[in-house]
Amino acid sequence: MAEGFAFEILARDGAARTGRIRTPHGEIATPAFMPVATYGAVRGLGPEELVGIGAQILLANTYHLHERPGEAQIAELGGLHGFTGWRGPWLTDSGGYQVFSLGDRRTLDEAGVTFQSPLDGARRALTPESTVAIQEALGSDIAMVLDQCPPVDAAPADARAAMERTLRWAERAAAARKRPDQWLFGIVQGGEHVALRRESARATAALGFDGHAHGGLGLGEDPARRAELVTAVHEELPSAQPRYLMGLGRPEDLLAGVARGVDLFDCVLPTRHGRHGVLFTREGVLHAKNARHRDDASPPDPECDCPVCARHSRAYLRHLFQTREQLGGRLASLHNLRFYLRLLEQARLAIRERRFEHFVRTTGLALP
Repeated sequence: MAEGFAFEILARDGAARTGRIRTPHGEIATPAFMPVATYGAVRGLGPEELVGIGAQILLANTYHLHERPGEAQIAELGGLHGFTGWRGPWLTDSGGYQVFSLGDRRTLDEAGVTFQSPLDGARRALTPESTVAIQEALGSDIAMVLDQCPPVDAAPADARAAMERTLRWAERAAAARKRPDQWLFGIVQGGEHVALRRESARATAALGFDGHAHGGLGLGEDPARRAELVTAVHEELPSAQPRYLMGLGRPEDLLAGVARGVDLFDCVLPTRHGRHGVLFTREGVLHAKNARHRDDASPPDPECDCPVCARHSRAYLRHLFQTREQLGGRLASLHNLRFYLRLLEQARLAIRERRFEHFVRTTGLALP
């Protein structure tokens, strides 16, 4: 166990659970949503705004920060905490998914991944060892191992090959870690195959990681199938450690994960949608650019407690998007993040009061 860390489960309601992760840079009440700060910033939003809406931990992208400005510069300037001004916990992903998405600009072998940088065309490489070293230089509180993410519809043989390589890489990553003040999470792979994911979970857990993540989900699989896979994996992972569902998703995806015992989530959806004028509300999705909002003096969501809904109307938001004023995307992103963060705040309370199932029904969201 790394120094300065702990995970405690405080209450359960069925498979759903609420707890607390302690890190050297603060505590995280779980289940928690992590806003995505790809380059060390949640696009358009500052640390004070994020604290104000209840953000507890941010996620940064190892691949992108390695590309620019480089981990050496960030380390010299105080790591992610000193460099960005976000003093709370950070999680960094391994960069593997981003590299694999480069398609024919990357090559894969047992050593790792070699790729052509889209920035300057230079050849670069990520290995299980270098990925750990980069994240240790970045100084994140939670780091992820390098994994091979197969397509969601990968044939069993291909899914197995990717899963087994991920395990070999995970073993190398575990041996490479040096910082005593950083957690390292393993990643479960196996495509849509229950038996492979169970096998991956058992073998990954045996490597002694501080927590575990579901990899390769949210890529087009049926939500009911995803729920089955998450449940099966949790039966194999140690229940006393945090569980992270990577890259998910819609509000109903979060609550479906919570219902099955997931503790951590991240997704670009709330900010990406916000920049395009799409807002999440208790009444459903609101498209701020629609003409019907031109004279609407009501807030985006009358039930929301965010600063956007306290001060601004749907008409004003539409005006901002119509005039391409950057403030529109900022305000919509701020609202959407608060919607996600508040949803999990309410979920945590419902679990403590053993009424989680009832809470889900009140949201009107259909879970698989």
